[in-house]
Amino acid sequence: MQVEAPSKLTMGLMLAAAGSMAFSGKAIIVKLAYRHGVDAVTLLMLRMLFALPFFLLMAWWAGRGKAPLTRADWLGVVGLGFCGYYLSSFLDFWGLEFITASLERLILYLNPTLVLLLGWMLFKKRITQRQGVAMAISYSGVLLVFGHELGLAGPHAAWGALLVFLSAVTYAVYLTYSGQLVQRLGALRLAGLATSVACFFCIVQFAFLQPMTAVQVPEAVLWLSFLNATVCTVLPVLLVMMAIERIGPGLTAQTGMIGPMSTLMMGVWILGEPFNMWIIAGTVLVLGGVFRVTRPSDRQP
Repeated sequence: MQVEAPSKLTMGLMLAAAGSMAFSGKAIIVKLAYRHGVDAVTLLMLRMLFALPFFLLMAWWAGRGKAPLTRADWLGVVGLGFCGYYLSSFLDFWGLEFITASLERLILYLNPTLVLLLGWMLFKKRITQRQGVAMAISYSGVLLVFGHELGLAGPHAAWGALLVFLSAVTYAVYLTYSGQLVQRLGALRLAGLATSVACFFCIVQFAFLQPMTAVQVPEAVLWLSFLNATVCTVLPVLLVMMAIERIGPGLTAQTGMIGPMSTLMMGVWILGEPFNMWIIAGTVLVLGGVFRVTRPSDRQP
């Protein structure tokens, strides 16, 4: 009996869902590592150190037979790598010291709304009424969950939420300014080069801020960092790229809505984070608002 291969659409949806869930596991692993007393600078360095060979391989593979980078290209890659991967990742890891993985994922999921706002502020791109309402819905959801967490964790939650929000802003800046370089270099080549640059910044930051003895962490932290670098960093990039090839960026982004839900479930099951109607309501508002922002406008008859 012959078994039919999954359709292009089905395979694309499966790849997008798997990539989103793998991405969302990062916060869970970081929170688990913090239980061993490691700090954000060391933890980020270990993640990037393990991921660096994969990123270099990605950049080499995507750049085969392509024109070498110009000086302007390299300046763009360094700037985007610093802002979009190094600074964004550091702020995210630091913020996770103070807030739950669920709130972190909801804040980061506001990214499409931040890209819209940056386009309006920097390039005078118009925000439609529908998009404005959708953004208001999304931010009300985050505020709902944040208010609940503030009552439980106190002022530390405000600091952590601010750090993660700044992480989302810096990554939105990366997305806003990367368009021209993506067209010149290709998405995979740019991602490989920019993340390699970010790895360098993370390693240099560790060398300046921490004594070398700080790298002597429990074995569990090393394994968690390796898992974070491979399963939650490199693998999702490849899965999402393959999904985009099959179903396009729009449907891939909408399928990625499973990410916050998977973070929420893993946070409850693995970390013992709270799960109540406040969190459910906030999550629904954020997902609904972002879905409206990323959904293409209806065509006029």
